[in-house]
Amino acid sequence: MPDLPPRKAGIVACSGEELAEGTVTRLAALKVLHELRPGNTVTICLPLFLAGGEGDRAFARFHPTITVDGCELRCAARGTEMYSGKPAASIVVTDLAAEQKLGRIEGRRCLNEAGQQAVNMTAQRLAEMVDQFVGKQDRRAAVAELVMPQPSKAMTGTCSCASGVPVTEILIGKETVRLQALPMIFQRFREIGRAPDTAGEDLLQTVKIYNYVPPEAEANYREAILREYAAFCARKE
Repeated sequence: MPDLPPRKAGIVACSGEELAEGTVTRLAALKVLHELRPGNTVTICLPLFLAGGEGDRAFARFHPTITVDGCELRCAARGTEMYSGKPAASIVVTDLAAEQKLGRIEGRRCLNEAGQQAVNMTAQRLAEMVDQFVGKQDRRAAVAELVMPQPSKAMTGTCSCASGVPVTEILIGKETVRLQALPMIFQRFREIGRAPDTAGEDLLQTVKIYNYVPPEAEANYREAILREYAAFCARKE
């Protein structure tokens, strides 16, 4: 009988960037993936998962999946349950911070002391949950097979999956803004036949799932995203 690959747990981290707690979720997921349980875990990219990534959705259907959300909206948990099934376990950073009596978490790009404590506590709780579902395998062998990244000196928020989710710079008004997952969103809209002249509001709402859009700037974002989508469709013709 052939050897089966070791069972792994999937971690789905919140993609919310408007709250510092969203940064906590991504950094905690990275810490578990690269430091605490590197041989036992994979991360599932929430933007790709929601946009129709069948590989990620299939993994979540057949492997234990743990979601970690920044706030009570529980976007990662709800999205996982909608497309693959109820998560095996869930963490909400605001609940954990209240339980541990941490101070106010601040700093969407560079966390304060309370935020850094929240990262460590969330990562430790995630690691304990991973052990419940996949057991403590020989992590020394697993680590030897990995190319470990150099740790960052600053607590900065990036995509937890480290899977190359594209970031696109576009001009919105007079400002250049970086938006995540734009090519994937455009490709999905084109596949389902949404023409640029009818997709403006739906495109904006989809982009808002993955990126923070200031309420007062929504009209400018909608115009810029629609312009980029029209150019994308023209290049594909």
